[in-house]
Amino acid sequence: MNGQVLQQFQAVKNAARYMSSVSPSQTENALNAMADAIVQHTQQIVNANKLDLQKIDPSDYRYDRLKLDPDRLAAIAADTRNVAKLPAPCGEVIEQRKLSNGLKISRVRVPMGVVGVIYEARPNVTVDVVSIGLRSGNAVVLKGGSDAHNSNSVLVSILSQTLEDQGLNPDLIQLLPPSHEAATDLMNAVGYVDLLIPRGSQRLIASVRDNAKIPVIETGASVVHTYFDLAGDLAKGAKVICNAKTRRVSVCNALDCLLIHSARLADLPALCEPLASKGVELHADSRALDALKGAYPEKLLLPIQPDDYGREYLAMKLAIVTVDSIDQALQHIYDHSLKHSEAIITEDQQAAQRFLREVDAACCYVNASTAFTDGAQFGLGAEIGISTQKMHARGPMGLRELTSYKWIIQGDGHTRNP
Repeated sequence: MNGQVLQQFQAVKNAARYMSSVSPSQTENALNAMADAIVQHTQQIVNANKLDLQKIDPSDYRYDRLKLDPDRLAAIAADTRNVAKLPAPCGEVIEQRKLSNGLKISRVRVPMGVVGVIYEARPNVTVDVVSIGLRSGNAVVLKGGSDAHNSNSVLVSILSQTLEDQGLNPDLIQLLPPSHEAATDLMNAVGYVDLLIPRGSQRLIASVRDNAKIPVIETGASVVHTYFDLAGDLAKGAKVICNAKTRRVSVCNALDCLLIHSARLADLPALCEPLASKGVELHADSRALDALKGAYPEKLLLPIQPDDYGREYLAMKLAIVTVDSIDQALQHIYDHSLKHSEAIITEDQQAAQRFLREVDAACCYVNASTAFTDGAQFGLGAEIGISTQKMHARGPMGLRELTSYKWIIQGDGHTRNP
């Protein structure tokens, strides 16, 4: 293990030990001060971010994720303040009871300890992880990609200095070097890091899952479907589908595949009309292609290819698949979903309830855009990631998802009989 990285692991572990003595009011004040510092140093952050942006083609989906401007920094600061307002979860009594022998038992929420995050070109994650990590009583280790290292470095410098100014240990935040070796060290940080969360591409997440020796929560990668049912409302569908696809194409909750009931193919041109003005390229199966010919820009209309099924586009591209029943729609989602976010457009309550019951995903929607899969939108202040697994945490992960619990047993000289 690299000597510098080992020192960082030792420092963050030691800092995490004393988080139990940090009061909720202290973390609240620190987060509010961090938000102020981000706004105060906006130009410094933007300048560092420009150095990172110069290394990426603007047509690359990572460019939008990487970009920081005054508006985005103001939003990041606002999210940080929102996290500060939330009740600190640690110390919450989850349950308590008195046994027949007089022992008092309670289950109390505690921090994970040290939380590590490996992520790609998304410097906003740096602030989200710090704010949620600290408010939930944890220390954090950050391993960002080389594409965002200038942005991450200046952000961590500002946040760490703010911690010190607030009388807290700046070692609670550690930014590792942007190297593959540092990522390997983090995945092998047994005894130093209690939980590891990867955020990024399917390849990154799979690599961390397959190689880490410490506990991992999978997040992020997605193939998002929306099924326009036989009983779907056309106006609602057109609005929801356009928003889910085009609001921000580079995020994991963006729509990748529209499933449409064959009996509603005549409505497909109207359903897709808002997409044309946004320049969305449609990859349609033969029946959908026939329905769209002459009604959708020819240059944006392509026949679907085998690799379009189950593809996360992260671009102004959308697959369209025709199904003959809700059964076929559910089967398609079962075959291709990564269990992130799935939606149905329907006025049939039985169909809606069946969809909600049978679809295996972290977030299931009826007549609403999947763009809402977001910690801030769910009232969590921000998020540390969107879990697509089922152990411990699922969906947007906020404060409680970065906690565990311990049992507290109180007696009065109690002993156990043989």
